[in-house]
Amino acid sequence: MANPEHVKESWADLESVADRLRHALKDFAKGNPQPTKEFFSRRDDVTLANPFGPAVQGWDYVSKALEFAASRFRDGDVSRIDTIASYVSADLATFHETEHWQARVGEGENVASFTLRVTSTFRREEGKWRLVHRHADPIASHDPNGPMRSSLA
Repeated sequence: MANPEHVKESWADLESVADRLRHALKDFAKGNPQPTKEFFSRRDDVTLANPFGPAVQGWDYVSKALEFAASRFRDGDVSRIDTIASYVSADLATFHETEHWQARVGEGENVASFTLRVTSTFRREEGKWRLVHRHADPIASHDPNGPMRSSLA
């Protein structure tokens, strides 16, 4: 069983990392993936699922998917992140959040607002918290058709 003081210290470290990631996402919304990439694990089991394609596993694939996704954003910002739930142990933590973004997306001329529901899992690796999984999608509202909802293809 984890020492409660160790969990407390881990939580403080993790909160700092999560805050820095939130700031890095502001650069991502402007088209710069580099600050966000710094938070990800480099291990083979790292995963990313984002709105621009299927889920990928392994640092090489995650890195390329992050670069592609960031290349689709311009003139953006992440104005607010609401934490819905968090689950933290000494070496593993998961957050479920709602992110509020504005950006020019793809070839769009106008800055559009959108909301992402996001689940992020962090793992302590060599004493540092690393993002090992991020799943972000635009499904942030109720739809009676569930998985058959219409898409903006």
